[in-house]
Amino acid sequence: MKKITFKEPIRTEDELRSMMGFPSELVKNKTIPMIDEHCRDFISKSPFLVLSTSDKEGYCDVSPRGDLPGFVQVLNENQIVIPERPGNKRMDSMRNILSNPRVGLIFFIPGLGETLRINGQAALIKDSKILESMAVKGKSPLVGIAVDVEECFIHCAKAFIRSGLWNPSSWQEKELLPSVATIISDHVNLPNTTAQTVEEGLKESYKERLY
Repeated sequence: MKKITFKEPIRTEDELRSMMGFPSELVKNKTIPMIDEHCRDFISKSPFLVLSTSDKEGYCDVSPRGDLPGFVQVLNENQIVIPERPGNKRMDSMRNILSNPRVGLIFFIPGLGETLRINGQAALIKDSKILESMAVKGKSPLVGIAVDVEECFIHCAKAFIRSGLWNPSSWQEKELLPSVATIISDHVNLPNTTAQTVEEGLKESYKERLY
C-alpha cells in the first residue's frame, strides 16, 4: 500500500498555538504535584485505568488495568501501587518501565465523564507486604507497578459527551459487535486455531485465570 503524504503538516508549537490557542488560567493552574484528598477519593472509586508507557527508543504502548473499585493502593501523597494481575505474558508495559520509567495514567469511574490523570515515574516491585495486602480470592499479585506521582489533574468530560460512552442508548446491539475470536483467529493464522477454539480459550481464561 502506498503511503499517503499529508499536505501542510504542522511542524512547530508556534504554528500549532496560532491555530489552537492557549489554555485558560484555570486549566494552567489545575495541576497539582501530589495526591490530595480529592484524588485519593477518586482513585478509591475507580475500577479501571489505562497505563501509558514507552521504551527508551520512544516506542509506545497503552494498556488497561481493572479490578474492584479501589484496587490501586495509595501509599501516601506521592506514591501509588497498581497490582499486576495474570495476563497474556506479553508484559509490554512492564518491559517498557524497565527501559523507561516515565508513565501516564488515566483513572475512570463508570458514569462520570471527567477522568483523573496522573503522570510520574514507575518501578516494578515485589514487596510481599504490599502485594499480600492486594490479594483477591487468596491470590496475591506477583508484581506491583509502583508510581512516584509528579502530576495530578482532572480531565474534562468532552470526549465522553461527544462519544456517548456511558449512554446505553448509544451502544450497538451485541449481534453487530466485532467477533473478537474471529479477529484473533485470523490474525494469528496458526494451524488448528479457529474462531471456536479461540472463543473457548477466552471463556476458560476469563473464568479461571482472573487472579
